[in-house]
Amino acid sequence: MHPRYNGVTLLELIRAHQPERIVLASYSPEELAAQTWRDQNEISLFHVLPWAESMGVALEALDPQAPLRFEAERFREALRQYPKGQQILRQVEPLENNLKWVLTNPRTPEDFAQGPVLEALRAYHQGYGEVFGEGPATGFRRERMAQVAGRLAALEGSVAVLVDVLEYPWLLWALPAERVVLPGHHTPTELERQRSVLDRAWQLNESDDWGVLLQQLQEVEGPEALYCAAQIYLAAGQPEAAYQLMEQLVHTDFQHPAYLPGYALARYGQLADWMGRRDQALRAYKAVLGLSWAPQEAREIALAGQKTPFRLER
Repeated sequence: MHPRYNGVTLLELIRAHQPERIVLASYSPEELAAQTWRDQNEISLFHVLPWAESMGVALEALDPQAPLRFEAERFREALRQYPKGQQILRQVEPLENNLKWVLTNPRTPEDFAQGPVLEALRAYHQGYGEVFGEGPATGFRRERMAQVAGRLAALEGSVAVLVDVLEYPWLLWALPAERVVLPGHHTPTELERQRSVLDRAWQLNESDDWGVLLQQLQEVEGPEALYCAAQIYLAAGQPEAAYQLMEQLVHTDFQHPAYLPGYALARYGQLADWMGRRDQALRAYKAVLGLSWAPQEAREIALAGQKTPFRLER
């Protein structure tokens, strides 16, 4: 969400690097083929992968044991079921709080090549290892990244590696230093600034200045900006204005990013329902369910809308 490091920043860094291939270090080949990243909030991949395809840049996933990363959450969920387990989880709360410092503060790409962030991640992993050891509690990160590093070492040519932030330190430490080029100083582009505006609008909060955000979205333009502006008008209790924007949006090419068609059509259906245009709403809901992929939230809205017309509380 930050103008100096967001999903488009990763794309711009990759463009500058001009790699012969892009590697996903935290996904398996099967997950890449099934495109499961779309359901994991991997916003950057919605920008990077279409670019790679359009430019003919090879894409490869190197972690055959990637599904083991889900063991960490299952482990914590199991502990939450019991008082003793809850007590153990409280021991690592300080570690989680320190991790939030890494994940929630505004960052630049070069931050992840410097001491404070790397030390915070190292301390997090060391603390978890002391409490639980390497295994299900850590998603087998160390073991998995050691294997990925071995596969990376066998690749030739220029490679851009995308890796989960929690697995990044283990991969970094497992690779020969002479093979690694970490992000350096990067001047944000206009596309990154626009992406930060859109990200802010998607995370709309009551504390935001909605008027300023609407003005910024007008400068961004495009179908995703129209959708976000409609969301603001709807949140402000102006569904008529929201409907007008969505009517404009659905008559454009709104296929990118890939999550937008599902969300846009689902919201368009709801607003058409609110306007008393039930047939139009049903067509929109049907269109959502007819997409080859749509976010689960959009599908749930469409299914609910087919059963019951959407209504806003006045």
